[in-house]
Amino acid sequence: MEILKTENLVKTYGTGENAFNAVDGISISVEKGEFVAIVGSSGSGKSTLMHMIGGVDRPTSGRVIIGGEDISGLNNDKLAVFRRRKIGLIYQFYNLIPILTAEENITLPMQLDGKVPDKERLEDIMLKLGISEKRNNLPNELSGGQQQRVSIARAMITDPDIILADEPTGNLDSKATDDIVALLKMTNKTFGQTIIMITHNPEIAKQADRIIQIKDGKVSEEV
Repeated sequence: MEILKTENLVKTYGTGENAFNAVDGISISVEKGEFVAIVGSSGSGKSTLMHMIGGVDRPTSGRVIIGGEDISGLNNDKLAVFRRRKIGLIYQFYNLIPILTAEENITLPMQLDGKVPDKERLEDIMLKLGISEKRNNLPNELSGGQQQRVSIARAMITDPDIILADEPTGNLDSKATDDIVALLKMTNKTFGQTIIMITHNPEIAKQADRIIQIKDGKVSEEV
């Protein structure tokens, strides 16, 4: 079942002679439960594409359809709610709230939505990610790899349609990188979670089910 579709996405910056398309007519499709890597060098347009898929930025033209809903036409308030409920985000630099414990960071998206986290799901996620014993620790008491595990758990807690991982290993050493990639694969297989991962590292991208190569704002290759 198709969970994501982009139709002729374009993102233009500048005007007149200075205008350029950071994303230039990209149409892709992702099936539910897929683990897809989007690869490209710096300036290729991959991050801009991800921001539009995640509802953080709006396309100049084209559509982003997630779970059958065209998010391109949502107003800012509805888009914020959709993003909080349907999209999990994993960042390179974790983006954890420093005064909240690991568990509080994980459940924050649901708290903001006025919902009570499912304790059984929370415990299952924390156990499988190996952070149950760190639930009461603050971010500065955790290693980089542990912080990223908390970030992954936070992205998963709402059972989103898609998890978007933006260079999730870019701030980690090689051992932690291997661990996080293995955890993303486990999340994909065990929970059936759809994952789209942005990376510039072709070796990491090979761990995904499918690779989409972006160059000069266009899809240059799919493997």
